[in-house]
Amino acid sequence: MDTAEHMRTVDEEGRLLAAAAREAGTGAEVPTCPGWRVRDLLRHTGTVHRWATGFVADGHPVPRAPGAEPELDGEPLVAWYEEGHGRLVDTLRAAPADVACWSFLPAPSPLAFWARRQAHETTVHRADAQSALGGTPTGPAAALAVDGIDELLLAFHARPRSRVRTDEPRVLRVRATDTGVVWTMRLSPEPPVTTRTATLTGPHGGAERGPDADMHMNANAELDANADLNVDADCEITGPASQLYLSLWNRVPFPSVTGDPSLAALWRDNSGIIMG
Repeated sequence: MDTAEHMRTVDEEGRLLAAAAREAGTGAEVPTCPGWRVRDLLRHTGTVHRWATGFVADGHPVPRAPGAEPELDGEPLVAWYEEGHGRLVDTLRAAPADVACWSFLPAPSPLAFWARRQAHETTVHRADAQSALGGTPTGPAAALAVDGIDELLLAFHARPRSRVRTDEPRVLRVRATDTGVVWTMRLSPEPPVTTRTATLTGPHGGAERGPDADMHMNANAELDANADLNVDADCEITGPASQLYLSLWNRVPFPSVTGDPSLAALWRDNSGIIMG
């Protein structure tokens, strides 16, 4: 996916989030985020949107904390969220491609980073808002799902902050059955080392990765990727990309787990992300 597609995703998913929140009501429970109600979701997401907007709009060069969440509730809170979401979309679309500001994951540019990061931030929380309506939330289209799994496994969990670790070397594999994309995670006392391989060719193989995809990845992703397909996995998580996306973000159960279930539990218990 390219930066323009990520910006379009921020716009579309943010509107869907607002619609679901308004329909559910701010007092509704959010099953995918135990302990949260829709008001918590809107306050959090609206604050993150404003935080991201500030880096791009101001060209801010160093980290800074998000602002305080508002005490608003009900329709005023939904409107506050919508105002911040609209400002984020406008800021991303108006920013020059070479805008210089702080970012924290590999990307072709700071603008590409913020567009992608907010696309997935908003998509995951849109699913949260829809869960408040009852039933299982829907995942994103395959291309967006694969892109988001790339960000999660190849970028976030390549950092020293990752807590997905094992005392002895183990292999956890994630396989998207509809796109043919496979991620092989080598676990150890150090941060995971993950490779990515597309086993299908043609319009759906690799879920139509955009021209910026490789530059978003951690360098580990390209090391012996094909060879890793021949390594026996201690545990494999499989399913359609959209379901994998939500399950790896701990929103829904894993579609299918084979092998040692303790590695799937390790992911569930230790994969929470610390931003920045």
